[in-house]
Amino acid sequence: MVYLDYSATTPVLDSVLNSYIEASKIYIGNANSIHKLGGYSRSIIDEATEQIKNILNIHDYDVIYTSGATESNNTIIKSVCYTYKNRGKRILTTNLEHSSIIEVLEFMKKQGFIIDIVKTDENGIIDLDDLKNKIYDDTILVSVCSVNSETGLLQPIEEISKIVKNYNKCFFHVDMTQSIGKVKINFSNIDFVSLSAHKFYGVKGIGCLIKKKKIVIEPLIHGGKSTTKYRSGTPPLPLIIALSKALRLAYEDVDKNYNYILNLNEIIKEKLSKYDNVFINSNNKCIPHILNISILNTKPETVVHALEQYDIYISTKSACSSVNKESQAVYELTKDRKKAMSSLRISISHLTTFEDINYFLKTFDYIIKNLTK
Repeated sequence: MVYLDYSATTPVLDSVLNSYIEASKIYIGNANSIHKLGGYSRSIIDEATEQIKNILNIHDYDVIYTSGATESNNTIIKSVCYTYKNRGKRILTTNLEHSSIIEVLEFMKKQGFIIDIVKTDENGIIDLDDLKNKIYDDTILVSVCSVNSETGLLQPIEEISKIVKNYNKCFFHVDMTQSIGKVKINFSNIDFVSLSAHKFYGVKGIGCLIKKKKIVIEPLIHGGKSTTKYRSGTPPLPLIIALSKALRLAYEDVDKNYNYILNLNEIIKEKLSKYDNVFINSNNKCIPHILNISILNTKPETVVHALEQYDIYISTKSACSSVNKESQAVYELTKDRKKAMSSLRISISHLTTFEDINYFLKTFDYIIKNLTK
């Protein structure tokens, strides 16, 4: 099997899964219980949380465990809107966000909130001047993804954060689901961060909402004591342990892995750019882990299903995107609706081998020639 859909989800590392299983067997007590077993569980969760803070250098932040980035995004947006609506009802975002941001913002729009879209330049990068011009006195939140899940476009988060920092009534949220473990980003001027463990070889069902300690928010889920007052429920100790370990492993060789993936990316681009009807949509502002292409006059689902016959797996868009709709992210980058309707995403990893890429390219060539016929 050649798996080239790592941006949708990653396989769980054996060592991470083993940590999950061991924690499930050893730490049987509920961390909220006052007896000794509960104390053991509580202490191991505290150790895992401290490790996460050390890795990401976020000692002045709360780490709130959630079911994943979708829950984190929902919590942040809804809570800021409901808690700080006295300051204003304006939210600023981009056309490059994940559906778990877009759908929540559409919901808040129905509640009377105003959603403003910041412009992007010819490379898809946020126009910083337009950002400054669109932060008004009643703007309470700026929400921007660090890396777009379809194209790999990397936004200048540190520059954006310095701009938002100048507005005392406005918070800055970054969805880092696609950047954690791939690139290093300074958290210091960011108020909220979302992430999911299954994007960096962790177990599905666990994520984090990282929040500056001084900020008060209303929980999305109420119901009693947990690791923090911001998300109720019995602490999922094995999932937390697995997340902490996966995060540690993801950052051990992040620079080495980046360069290896960059090399693979260049090989794919060099080969695919030789086809007359294949267009590379991802540009030099995109991280190499994601390569977006378009094959004009060919349905992307046809290519996906043709490749799967040879046990090769890529995707059309983000796994959470609506079917049969053009890719807004690709259109934002190319301004070409045909390319946006026919886009494919190849997402690779440090686990991807040169043999995998060669097999994919050979099979791709065979499929494209037959589809053309």
